[in-house]
Amino acid sequence: MEKLQGANKRIASDLENAYMEVIPFPDIEKRFEILKPKSHLAVTCSPTKGVDETLQLCEKLVDRGFQVTPHIAAKCVRDDAHLKLIVERIEALNISSIFIPGGDRPEPLGRFSDSYQLLNSLRKLNHNIKSIGIAAHPEGHPDIDETILMADLIRKKDLATYIVTQMCFDANILGDWLVKIKDLGVNLPVWAGLPGVIERGRLLKTSLRIGVGDSLRFLRKKSQVASELMRSSTYHPDDLVANISKYKHINATNLAGYHIFCFNQIETTEKWRAETIALMS
Repeated sequence: MEKLQGANKRIASDLENAYMEVIPFPDIEKRFEILKPKSHLAVTCSPTKGVDETLQLCEKLVDRGFQVTPHIAAKCVRDDAHLKLIVERIEALNISSIFIPGGDRPEPLGRFSDSYQLLNSLRKLNHNIKSIGIAAHPEGHPDIDETILMADLIRKKDLATYIVTQMCFDANILGDWLVKIKDLGVNLPVWAGLPGVIERGRLLKTSLRIGVGDSLRFLRKKSQVASELMRSSTYHPDDLVANISKYKHINATNLAGYHIFCFNQIETTEKWRAETIALMS
């Protein structure tokens, strides 16, 4: 009983610290009415429309009182001058957190081909951004060896302040990875990528339109996970969250909360999050 209560408290705490990733679509702002004031949102960076679209939505969200973290994809930044302009726009909005993935463009827009290059250039700028996030892949990458992924994470750790993982589906793989990176000296707080409450049709339609990068490409190669998502008309992450909270070493890891991939299904995902917190508290 005590162990179960501890797991429930962990679920509530991790979901309290969760935030949603949103995709800049037309009229997306209308979907934020369900969110509490000052809620935290991450805004993706389209491989086709680039950073400008991301920052335009961030500006609207800031005006409405939300905390925002723009994604600045390295492949969408032309050069150091462009990066400086981006940072100036971010600082003008009093945004204190950014996330820097490599990006899904087939070819870089300019001289940055990966996030490590951009992070090094960012370090040289005199900026006031307090939180800088980097991506990680506990369940692997379809095109990159795990050894290379880990080496890349280790070389970027001193250039960042937090980690966001790909969308995860296996609690034990995530837990083992969290233990492993800590043992290797990566002590940054980790926000685990969590699928939200996703309608099957919306998941397929959205993934075909814009993708979510490595996670869905990897998912296509994992039939067991795909079948879990496709088993019913709507996927709920309850079992996944419960299993993560029950992982034997979870309290010894740096799991800080969840980065929720909601595919712009903000209302259903936020309703699930609030109801689950209330149930577990």
